[in-house]
Amino acid sequence: MNAGAYGREMKDIVVYTRYMEHDGKIKKINLSEHKFSYRNSIFSEKNDVIILETVIEAKYGNKEEIKSKMEEYMKSRIEKQPLDLPNAGSTFKRAGEFITAKLIDECSLKGYRIGDAAVSEKHAGFVVNLGNATAKDVLELTNYIKQKIKEEKNIDIELEVLKIGEGM
Repeated sequence: MNAGAYGREMKDIVVYTRYMEHDGKIKKINLSEHKFSYRNSIFSEKNDVIILETVIEAKYGNKEEIKSKMEEYMKSRIEKQPLDLPNAGSTFKRAGEFITAKLIDECSLKGYRIGDAAVSEKHAGFVVNLGNATAKDVLELTNYIKQKIKEEKNIDIELEVLKIGEGM
């Protein structure tokens, strides 16, 4: 899906991917064939394939500088994200001129919950599991958030996480 953080994305490091199609055929695609865009790739539409291997190319650099940058990023994540609770990462995509987490916060949805699925008190862009959240709880909550943002801000927001499986 072209995950990213801190100004970098998978598209910056992928060399190629091998995957198996529904009929068992193995295919290999290069970087350009991934059709990467913001939180999107060819695999966003090809949801009936199994990714077998993705080769990435990391850049060489100064070990101490890299370690320092990794520590800085981790500190930032700990301060800003609900790493203490189970979650699937950033729940909604950013879009255009607005930050979705800010819209959710402006609609007073921090802490809003359905069952044990809740909008994180720490970062409104995350849906967290407070203990025994079900997939149904999470889906109902994300649908409610989308509906509330549409009603109050007249903006359609999109999930960043992908729904797979029966009834999704």
